[in-house]
Amino acid sequence: MDAFKNWVARTGMGSVLVLALVIMVVFPLTMDIFRLNLVGKYLTYAFVAVGLVMLWGYGGILSLGQGVFFGLGGYMMAMFLKLEASDPESTKIQSTPGIPDFMDWNQITELPFWWEPFNHLPLALIAVVLVPMLLAFIISFAMFKRRVGGVYFAIITQAVALILTVLIIGQQGYTGGVNGITDLKTLLGWDIRDDSSKYVLYFVNAALLIGVILLCRWIQMSKLGTLLLAMRDKEDRVRFSGYDVAMFKVFVFVLAAGISAIGGAMFTLQVGFMSPSFVGIVPSIEMVIFAAVGGRMSLVGAVYGALLVNAGKTYFSESAPDLWLFLMAALFIGVVLAFPNGLAGLYESHVKPWFSRRKSAAKPAESAGEPPAPPSAPTHKSAPPAALPGGVQGQSA
Repeated sequence: MDAFKNWVARTGMGSVLVLALVIMVVFPLTMDIFRLNLVGKYLTYAFVAVGLVMLWGYGGILSLGQGVFFGLGGYMMAMFLKLEASDPESTKIQSTPGIPDFMDWNQITELPFWWEPFNHLPLALIAVVLVPMLLAFIISFAMFKRRVGGVYFAIITQAVALILTVLIIGQQGYTGGVNGITDLKTLLGWDIRDDSSKYVLYFVNAALLIGVILLCRWIQMSKLGTLLLAMRDKEDRVRFSGYDVAMFKVFVFVLAAGISAIGGAMFTLQVGFMSPSFVGIVPSIEMVIFAAVGGRMSLVGAVYGALLVNAGKTYFSESAPDLWLFLMAALFIGVVLAFPNGLAGLYESHVKPWFSRRKSAAKPAESAGEPPAPPSAPTHKSAPPAALPGGVQGQSA
């Protein structure tokens, strides 16, 4: 037991274990399936917040377009699910059976070639991660190799989010347009809409989130994590030390994109649709708020931030539909002003010192209750013979 406690204290895994206990034990035992499914949706946003902790908190790169990668991951999964739901038997009333309904509505008579790989689940799962990471690599390599950073890079990511949103909406016959890809029912014949499936998907989502946090924690504790922090604080010094700063930035941007895409895919599975409303500038900025509220240097704090903000959005929209946007803004501004380092900063500045004081106060109490130690036997040492004048020691009689 002591070895386990020492390992937790050394690695800082205590907060991860508490989070795993909360989302995998406490929530399922205390919530009905409707609320649990809502929490599952919130946890899909937490993937983006965790990626932003690595990108913004550790890498010092603020991206205002993470919704692009969240949405791309969701669309990759939605394309597979839509093709499965568009078998010839289910679409026999269409002009062209065997293709998605929105294609038939737009007079498309055959499945586009770039939809063909999504007839196979393994290829679709690879595309969920690979396509967003490839786009992230192209954007970041082109920008960071030219030393474009700071606010300029943030604006460019917003432009990418806007462009992708317009592209998805404009290509209605191939993407579903403004409505997105809807009416997703089964995964390899398994109905993803019933309650038992929602429980399974929730636990898969939670396990993937914990796995992503452990991966990011491992990166933070490695030499790479140290270099990311050094790059954030003293970029020129890292460059002069011989490291390729641009490629480090590319790596962390691609990593955050892949993590966000996993969240998007799980969102599609749990909610049953994907639309361009999750790709644009507004949802991307909301995702930054999740990380800011939780603490941009804390992986676990980012998850709590996503849960708090989205739970607040749900509560305020249910209780005050006309004022919920103002209440959400007040919540965000209040948290940022009161706790500049987010919920994680609140824990470090208030909760952790309180536990330390309690622990320090408990130690004197324990020692006061212990029986006094038995007195030790006195030891008598014979005094050395007195020195006589002339430096001659006296002899004992």
